[in-house]
Amino acid sequence: MTMKVKRGWASLVVMSLAAGICFTAERSSAQGTVSVQGALEVTSGLGRKLYALPDNDATVQARKRLEADPKDPKLVLSLSQAQAGQRQYREAIATCTKGLAASPDNVDLLIERGHRELGLRQFAAAQKDLERAASLDPKRLDAFYHLGLAHYFQGRFEAAADAFRKGLALAQDNDNVIDCSNWLYVSLRRANKPDDAATVLKRITPDMKNKEPHLAFYLRLLRFYQGRASELQTLPPKPADPNDVEGELAFDTVAYGVGNWHLYSHDPERPEQLFREVVAGNAWNAWGFVGAETELMRMEESKGARP
Repeated sequence: MTMKVKRGWASLVVMSLAAGICFTAERSSAQGTVSVQGALEVTSGLGRKLYALPDNDATVQARKRLEADPKDPKLVLSLSQAQAGQRQYREAIATCTKGLAASPDNVDLLIERGHRELGLRQFAAAQKDLERAASLDPKRLDAFYHLGLAHYFQGRFEAAADAFRKGLALAQDNDNVIDCSNWLYVSLRRANKPDDAATVLKRITPDMKNKEPHLAFYLRLLRFYQGRASELQTLPPKPADPNDVEGELAFDTVAYGVGNWHLYSHDPERPEQLFREVVAGNAWNAWGFVGAETELMRMEESKGARP
């Protein structure tokens, strides 16, 4: 589900395919450390402008390989993933669209485009691509996983639960069980099905361990949902440095989950506090960030609708 972060200016990011890590790059110059910012990708529903990073060696080389063989879907996928690694989501979607023109039934490209559409808050478009991918290959866990997210961010919680349940049924290891269980549990809680949600937690045993490091964040949340850990034990500190990739991802993922728990537990204040801390960071395409942003938008709409 995920790829490791490789550090250095030439290859600044390899993004988590499940969570969508991002950050603002820096490099040294004669004038000191300077921030580097790419193209505007999207303006969020909260009015914040969200930017990409410029090309790096990975995008340049992937583009050259694709130019040499423009109809190879594997090279299309490689370029899209390299672009996404630089938060170039609009460009990644365009790359996939060109590839799908030649290979319209390519499941990998449909999932990849749907994944990036989620990052740009194009939830309905992502849903369409991911539903097609799942229909073409019903054994693709990642199609159902991202389809679940598309439904979830639209507030379609029962549909989200159905997708995550199908993904969980395809899980072959603890990492996938942890990943899908987290989202299935919260989807069921948001769908007001607490008994069904409690059943999901029974599969998360005290001795369960993750292999992929980032899934420790979801396992930590699942322990919290089980009542095995307090909020204080669960919530990591918010990083002081907005370019701390791992710190941002950990905080956004867990803070959204904890805030969401307070939300469906009918706490009137704590969720908004946590969500605003999340969206103050730079990890704009992490699922926790997207979730916090969508909830804050709903809160603002609700406040605006009050007499």
